[in-house]
Amino acid sequence: MVSSETRLSCVIFDIDGTLTRTNELIFASFNYVASKYVGKTLTPSEIIALFGPPEEVAVARIVGDERASAAMDDLCEYYQAHHQGMASLHEGMEEVLQFLKDRNVRLAVFTGKGTRTASFTLQELRIEKYFDLIVSGTDVRNHKPHPEGIQKVLRTFNLKPDQALMVGDTVSDARASRSAGVRMAAVLWDSHDREGLLATETDLQFHNVSDMLVWFRGHLN
Repeated sequence: MVSSETRLSCVIFDIDGTLTRTNELIFASFNYVASKYVGKTLTPSEIIALFGPPEEVAVARIVGDERASAAMDDLCEYYQAHHQGMASLHEGMEEVLQFLKDRNVRLAVFTGKGTRTASFTLQELRIEKYFDLIVSGTDVRNHKPHPEGIQKVLRTFNLKPDQALMVGDTVSDARASRSAGVRMAAVLWDSHDREGLLATETDLQFHNVSDMLVWFRGHLN
């Protein structure tokens, strides 16, 4: 829990399954590429197993290095074309971001998504303006569950670990937080690994966005 003696100065958000409802779009985009290039359809579990590195690495594992660049362009084209119909901001999330911004809390993103898809989603859903720093999977050498992205946020804002909170929906988010010494808020409203996350040590658990907002209001008066 966040101590009453510690000012919460920064909240770091994951994107997919945390800020946004984008998991189905991601699965469809990967399957568009898998079908086109290797004639396969992947299960959600098979796609999730590729997560960690950004899409460029995952796509190369599906289609091979020689065709990876073209396949990545196709994935991004599909992702953008279907974004409006298949992706959305979780209800109440913008209110959370605005509340934190009004309390002068630094806001950052740490996502495994590559820069291309992360930037498009944040812009398309009109929330990029809230964030002081965006760390994508393209911006780090070591991907989740490595804490490099969180450490980059702490360095950028000259913060101690106990001044920050990571908000995410995966076991990798929790492990990265723990390794960085940062507290972790597990969000369960759209997690593709809910059971695994529930079984992982976290500092806070939120089942809906409203509960998270109530908690922030109670700790940032």
